[in-house]
Amino acid sequence: MISINMNTCSIVRRRLVAGVVAAGLLAAVASPGLRAQEPLAVVATTAQVGDLVANVAGDAVTVSALMGPGVDPHLFQPARSDIVRLTGADLVVYNGLDLEGRMEDALERLSARIPVIAVADFIDHDRLLRSTAYADAWDPHVWHDVRLWAAAAGPLAEELAGLMPDHAETLRENAIDYAGELRELHEYVAGVIATIPADRRVLVTAHDAFGYFGHAYGLEVVGIQGISTDSEAGLRRIEEIVDLLVMREIAAVFVETSVSERNVAALLEGAAARGHAVTVGGTLYSDAMGQPGSYEGTYIGMVDHNATVIANALGGSAPEGGMNGLLSVAGQ
Repeated sequence: MISINMNTCSIVRRRLVAGVVAAGLLAAVASPGLRAQEPLAVVATTAQVGDLVANVAGDAVTVSALMGPGVDPHLFQPARSDIVRLTGADLVVYNGLDLEGRMEDALERLSARIPVIAVADFIDHDRLLRSTAYADAWDPHVWHDVRLWAAAAGPLAEELAGLMPDHAETLRENAIDYAGELRELHEYVAGVIATIPADRRVLVTAHDAFGYFGHAYGLEVVGIQGISTDSEAGLRRIEEIVDLLVMREIAAVFVETSVSERNVAALLEGAAARGHAVTVGGTLYSDAMGQPGSYEGTYIGMVDHNATVIANALGGSAPEGGMNGLLSVAGQ
């Protein structure tokens, strides 16, 4: 009998896909270097990365994100049109830490031709959390700790200043201003999460994306799937979490905009079969933000939404409209 390690299969599959994507990228790339005209065209992999670039760079760039609302970056495989966008950009910015697991080899190869920046490279590795799924890997969901995201703003400004020296002063000022806004956001999140009774600070979600959030704000986090949605949750994992819900009398669990609700529904059914009622406390933005142009389509709005929904669902107290009174009540 041949024993197959499913995690190994997953890694090999991702590397094969990344190799195919990388070949397409290198075949399509024209010439190296940064184009002289402004504003510079920046392609970000995720919306939260794009939002960070836009806040730091301002009018010096135009930013577009490959992955929109509801898109799972762990499973994202770029289409030919995405490859054209990447190779036509002046600059590409991505999260890193294997969040874009099927793209990262390709992005590294693309960096030989045009500037490519990984935001996570700006974060002190002493502040990173280890992956619970893969040895020698980090949890890539760094944006859920607002302090870490704020810490990336200054180094990003310096990196961009090297590419756009004429804008260096403005980039640095923007980074300082935005980091200040994020400090206010962090204080809001910490404050509303602190209102949750201590015995109810358990955050059960569709996948293990909120480790940084829990570490930063004092919540025990339980994900049905692992850090990457590339691995499927088994029946045993569902049963383990149902046991937790019943024994700890947890009344609410959360779905995510970028992950199927199927496993969460299984939790509700399993708990109900054992006489314990569990409700969906709300929908959280884990790996993707809200609709472009909406408040929840900004990083600040996304985090405000998550913190407000979590606090209210778990017995805490947060204003219905969130920190800035701008949350969509329907979205909660």
